[in-house]
Amino acid sequence: MSESKSEDGKLYPSVSAELDSDRPNIEDYLSESLPEPHGKLRLRDLIDLSPALTEAAGAIVDDSFTRCFKSNPPEPWNWNIYLFPLWCCGVVMRYLIIFPIRVLVLTLGWIIFLSLYMPVHFLLKGQNKLRKKLERSLVELICSFFVASWTGVIKYHGPRPSVRSKQIFVANHTSMIDFIVLEQMTAFAVIMQKHPGWVGLLQSTILESLGCIWFNRAEVNDRAVVQRKLRDHVHGADNNPLLIFPEGTCVNNEYTVMFKKGAFELDCPVCPVAIKYNKIFVDAFWNSKKQSFTTHLLQLMTSWAVVCDVWYLEPQTIKSGETPIEFAERVRDMISHRAGLKKVPWDGYLKYLRPSPRFTESKQKSFAESILRRFHEN
Repeated sequence: MSESKSEDGKLYPSVSAELDSDRPNIEDYLSESLPEPHGKLRLRDLIDLSPALTEAAGAIVDDSFTRCFKSNPPEPWNWNIYLFPLWCCGVVMRYLIIFPIRVLVLTLGWIIFLSLYMPVHFLLKGQNKLRKKLERSLVELICSFFVASWTGVIKYHGPRPSVRSKQIFVANHTSMIDFIVLEQMTAFAVIMQKHPGWVGLLQSTILESLGCIWFNRAEVNDRAVVQRKLRDHVHGADNNPLLIFPEGTCVNNEYTVMFKKGAFELDCPVCPVAIKYNKIFVDAFWNSKKQSFTTHLLQLMTSWAVVCDVWYLEPQTIKSGETPIEFAERVRDMISHRAGLKKVPWDGYLKYLRPSPRFTESKQKSFAESILRRFHEN
């Protein structure tokens, strides 16, 4: 995959060959369909035309971009006289028998966890090393109960991560359950968006003891604060391994969007983790714009099972002369290849932050100027 340099001097990956094959070449279209200009071509004429061209190109880009954040339900199979009765039996089994059992398992798990966690957290204040070790084990325990409540079938490949300083684990991101799937094996400290409701309560109480770092996308100043906390955590002696989802948002487990470079400029080994969910029983993608996390969990708990593969890949270090962005792309290549995901050149934050009209207008003007130069060259 090649890279291009923007006006600000930063390197960004170019569009992959797969997406290029689906995308029409606007310059070829113009050269074939537009007549030769008569007389002097003025810039304002092209600026008048550029919004229509930009809108057309934007529709193509939006289609490519939104594919990363769409759920793709399986084709219906049960609408015939032979299979529909079996499907009805399956619904009764999942909702009236399996689901209550799973709720009971998760409730029992919380009772056991809280009855052990509270004494450990409040009575072992003076013994930090022992307290941290017990809290790690208890968090792994409650995450195992969560996975059991989905009848999770998780296959882990590669060596289990060890608790060492100066290392970072990065993984592709499909749902908040990625954290639970990885946490039941190793008590990671994670960087995560601050959430409201009961998830936010868990973040500010139980997960805080693991050294997790929270941020708010709406706060620009949070970036500098998070970067400082990252450095402090990585260089800490007895801190939990740090887990980062560098895409910054949930993607539908068919694509990977651009990785943020923050995790790749800390001068320490980066351990890639590839996560791939099998959609045979349920789609594990969490579309946070359309459903709450509680609804997402209920969807998982009323499915037959959550099937997933996790690969712990070889640790990577930045090469001589390699920029953090190039390092991030190299790690993304590894994760995408191992999990069978397609790479796209979009920034996942565009899911939440769309370009301003002023920015769009400036791009339209530069687009018109590039066309004008082409006509002058001809």
